[in-house]
Amino acid sequence: MITLHHLNRSRSHRILWLLEEIGQPYNIVHYERDAKTNLAPPDLLAVHPLGKSPLIELEGRLISESAAIVEVLCARFAPQMVPPADSDAYITHLELMHFAEGSAMTPILLNLYVGRLGEAGAPLHPRIQSELDNHYRYMNDMLRPSGHFVQDTLSAADIMLSFPAEIAMRQNRQSDFPALASFVEMIQERPAYQRATAKGAN
Repeated sequence: MITLHHLNRSRSHRILWLLEEIGQPYNIVHYERDAKTNLAPPDLLAVHPLGKSPLIELEGRLISESAAIVEVLCARFAPQMVPPADSDAYITHLELMHFAEGSAMTPILLNLYVGRLGEAGAPLHPRIQSELDNHYRYMNDMLRPSGHFVQDTLSAADIMLSFPAEIAMRQNRQSDFPALASFVEMIQERPAYQRATAKGAN
């Protein structure tokens, strides 16, 4: 049995969605952000030294980091969600898996934290906005005619890139990046995604 340590309003939603897609039995341990600070609760520190989510327990092993969790779950239970290791598509898969938590999240997090500085952060906003535009445009242009990132069916890269793609839509960038907007609409219509959303809110 897989156990997911799930924090509300976090990147953990991707793992919950993936678990629903692959159909493996799992348990959820729910954690709620502090209403004032928006930080994860201290309870998570008892599970992992960084006190962050997502985390899964699988066969007695605690696994952290979203991309690592997605890779492990796909390798064990859904190998069709990763291209063959000797293919060019696999290189693209690796690039996008790392991009999702590396390059893409940097301007997103900067935008979040600098936005809390008020006028003090104003000089940084143009550069941050430029980087957001560059990264969202890259994602938009990487989408295949099928609406997916690497394969023409749902893949691990789609799971990972769902988070920055949804943030772009929350920033009302639909008209700027229509392919990305269509991707978000497509994944949110998937029954597994909707089940994950319902379970994550419990």
